[in-house]
Amino acid sequence: MTRISESIKQDHRELENAYNKIKSATTADEKTRWQNQFTWELARHSIGEELVVYPAMEKYLTEGKTMAEKDRGQHQTVKEQLYKFQGLKADDKEFMPTLQSLWTELSEHIKDEENHDLPALEKKLQEIDSEDLTTSFERTKMFTPTRSHPSAPDKPPYETVVGLMSAPIDRLADLFRKFPKDSSPASGGMT
Repeated sequence: MTRISESIKQDHRELENAYNKIKSATTADEKTRWQNQFTWELARHSIGEELVVYPAMEKYLTEGKTMAEKDRGQHQTVKEQLYKFQGLKADDKEFMPTLQSLWTELSEHIKDEENHDLPALEKKLQEIDSEDLTTSFERTKMFTPTRSHPSAPDKPPYETVVGLMSAPIDRLADLFRKFPKDSSPASGGMT
């Protein structure tokens, strides 16, 4: 079974891979496919953390509430930038600068989370608790929106309700979006 820090780090590497694929893409079509992949991954990952990981930090860590609030604030900035990015076309002059700005914010958040927050949380969790969080995190991502909705609440239970209402609309629209050929959400190729 996978510990929660390993699951989150795996998501972070997938985001980094999609970001690098966008940067190295040579056609607008390829950029668009990886843009959709990046958006899909980041939207689901962020909400999964907000619904599962941050409440666990608040529960298990003395400074957990402060840490979770800081992370939610970072997520809000990223969500706003992702919202702008997901609406751009690959040939828009703002496409790459917006992606770079988004990645700058996101990579700082990832670094802080991997070097500070996740190790602190793992120290307080028994292995079975960490594995249970992973199961909950992965399941939650299956039911969350796949696009950024920065005006949605970022704390349970309100985020859960808004997410459950937004997710079907996002998933239906995903059927008409282009994704990298080997990892389309519609084809079931996503993790």
